[in-house]
Parts: sequence; structure tokens; C-alpha cells
Amino acid sequence: QVQLVESGGGLVQAGGSLRLSCAASGRTFSNYAMGWFRQAPGKEREFVAHITWTGGTTVYSGSLKGRFTISRDNAEKMVYLQMNSLKPDDTAVYYCAAKRDGLGHGGTYDYWGQGTQVTVSS
Repeated sequence: QVQLVESGGGLVQAGGSLRLSCAASGRTFSNYAMGWFRQAPGKEREFVAHITWTGGTTVYSGSLKGRFTISRDNAEKMVYLQMNSLKPDDTAVYYCAAKRDGLGHGGTYDYWGQGTQVTVSS
């Protein structure tokens, strides 16, 4: 079992930055790849970024690459999403998720956090 808790969301002006954190707990965190997703009001949940267990491979949604950066600290069981040059369209609830490493960034993630709200004002 892996429990995930996101934090770091809030209200920010367009052009600003936020750093989201995801704290993982549970002894089976080892060898889990991590992802960030988001869901805006009235829209489907969409993929944001993915990072493998070692951090050696990262994958981003094409539209977000260059503005968002995913990273992790396995010793602290933390995953981060640095978001720069934020736009009003980035407003959404952001979720972190975990899946077994080695399965790629598509498909099903096994564990999800409760989400953190990010609101970008114009």
C-alpha cells in the first residue's frame, strides 16, 4: 500500500510559480514510478508528468514541457512538481499518483492522492 498526500497548491497570478509536493508513505514505496495529473472544472483528468523510480526518465505532456518539472527524493519519499510561467488555463486540481516502475507513463496508476487546488488568476 502507498498513501499519497499532495500539498503546495494555492492562488497565484499569471506568470507566477508554484511547487507542488507529494508525500508518500507505506513501506512499498520502493520501485514505484510517480505521476502528476490534473483536472480542471468540467474537463477530464489529464496527464501532466511522470518520473521513474530512479528519476532517470521523465515524461511530460507536450503542452507543458518547458514550464513544468517533475522531480523526486526517494530518501524522503517525496515527489515534486515545479510549475513556472503559470497561466489561467493551468487552474485545476492536481493529483499525484503511483504505479509499479517499468510500465511506462500510460495506463493505470495504482494509488492516488486527494489532490491540491491550483488557481491561476489573470
